[in-house]
Amino acid sequence: MVPDEPYIHVSVAQQRLQLLHRDDVLLEVSISTAANGVGEETGSECTPRGWHRVCARIGSHCQNNTVFVARRPNGEVYSSALAAEHLQRDWILTRILWLGGLEAGRNRGGEVDTFSRYIYIHGAPDEVEMGVPGSHGCIRMRNDELLELYDHVRVGTRVLIEESA
Repeated sequence: MVPDEPYIHVSVAQQRLQLLHRDDVLLEVSISTAANGVGEETGSECTPRGWHRVCARIGSHCQNNTVFVARRPNGEVYSSALAAEHLQRDWILTRILWLGGLEAGRNRGGEVDTFSRYIYIHGAPDEVEMGVPGSHGCIRMRNDELLELYDHVRVGTRVLIEESA
């Protein structure tokens, strides 16, 4: 069920995100999905598979490298000095695209609900390696690439997360 409007395709195997419209690739970037692999269970820290949609776009008027805590800008702007003060933080930066599952029993509802697991596409520090799994379930992107994607995505945009190509 490929939508007739632009949609996001995430390949966990390739660690790639594409913004597609019909046969056209509008954007293709390297990403970082979960270090724990794929899975839908609450508490698994895995990246959920299947069809999703963007439920919320957060941070439209925030500057690049804005730090988010609980989906709110906390007044900080990421820097190497701030990172040195908070070595264990899982940084969520710049923008958030909050995902909700569309497949009941797979990624929506009960113990497999993507939305209630707080799974996002979000920005990450420049020093975070892309192209290799490393997140706690979310999809990390470079901030400048996230800003480009964010400008093309609306609430309701479909997102397909696949384990393979």
